[in-house]
Amino acid sequence: MKKELTLRSVLLGALCTSFGMSFIWPLTSVYLHDELHLSLTLVGVVLFFNSLASVIGNVVGGLFFDRFNPYRLLLLGGWLMFFTLVILTINHGVYAFAICLFFLGLGAGWNGTVVSALGASLKQYDGRYVFNMIYFVQNLGIVIGSSVVGFLYDWQFSLPFFVSTLVSVGFLAVVYLGYRVLKNQVTNKEKNPANNQKAQLVKGNARLIYCLLFSLFLMWVMYQQWGSNVSVYMTSMQIPFRYYSVLWTVNAGLIVCIQFFIVRFGHLIKNHFLPIYGGISFFAISFVVLFFAHSYPLFVLAMVILTLGEAWALPQVPVVVNQLTPEGSKGKYLGLANSFGSAGRAVAPLFGGLMIELASYQTLFMIAAVVNLALVFFLWGAKAILNASIKYYE
Repeated sequence: MKKELTLRSVLLGALCTSFGMSFIWPLTSVYLHDELHLSLTLVGVVLFFNSLASVIGNVVGGLFFDRFNPYRLLLLGGWLMFFTLVILTINHGVYAFAICLFFLGLGAGWNGTVVSALGASLKQYDGRYVFNMIYFVQNLGIVIGSSVVGFLYDWQFSLPFFVSTLVSVGFLAVVYLGYRVLKNQVTNKEKNPANNQKAQLVKGNARLIYCLLFSLFLMWVMYQQWGSNVSVYMTSMQIPFRYYSVLWTVNAGLIVCIQFFIVRFGHLIKNHFLPIYGGISFFAISFVVLFFAHSYPLFVLAMVILTLGEAWALPQVPVVVNQLTPEGSKGKYLGLANSFGSAGRAVAPLFGGLMIELASYQTLFMIAAVVNLALVFFLWGAKAILNASIKYYE
């Protein structure tokens, strides 16, 4: 009997990717600003190139998934992450840190897209279930990583890099053991040379997908202020960095709990855009609370509201993209979904740093609230206008 890729292997790959990076991204802004003494604008530039690399990894990984063997793609991405983290553990000065962040972004984007596309290829499961489970385990990895990274950083700031290196070894082990069944898999291009003809989207689908991706880009520009600038804002109020790290543990822990119920009862929601509308609305509310936050409990409240929005909106985007795209182009469009998110994360630190230096943190938070609220009406209007010309795929 021919062996097939299992959902367990897909989830382990997603878990290792998020777990490893959860030791890097929470401390990046604080490390660059407080330890290496870069301005917020320069921190934004470094993070911009990190996320730009993720965009490249997402797009190229998605395109290559439809054309080349995914087992070899994951091996390439896994070894890239491993060697980069070894270098970062040994040398984490300004230039080495910036260069390694670029290659980490490239590898994380590449691996994340290939794993997501493999999840979409599991036809024995409902797509919504698969993507919600992937999101669930990604945040489980963040729960574990972010709960200890602050304490590791306070103890010895090189320890998070070393632990992340060990996790990259775990990812390679998962690929060699769990994804080996794909070693001789025939690609979409080899299955059907005319696949490019079949993969063309109807105009309504294409327009709605790009409206959704544009919205995703802006959502991430605003959301990522939590990852790039709120940490510095909190430490400027004499709130220890480990308390900021705990916020992300709260975030990921809540997502794990919420996703548990969404995985079990999400099928009851028939309108796939409804969670996206609700989630973006929660994003807007969270930034209003952040505007007034001057004590740690209010930061916790803002994070809880943000998390409710994240748990509803972000896992639903690949679900909708998957339903709007035919076989032979799913890798491409799931890669684009990841790349638009990465592009938002790329622009976010630079945008936030400039806004803070030109105006204030409060101005930044209010802009984020207004933009998220506007996106709800934009997406609702686009869906209403294009609804008659949309074709859904299984």
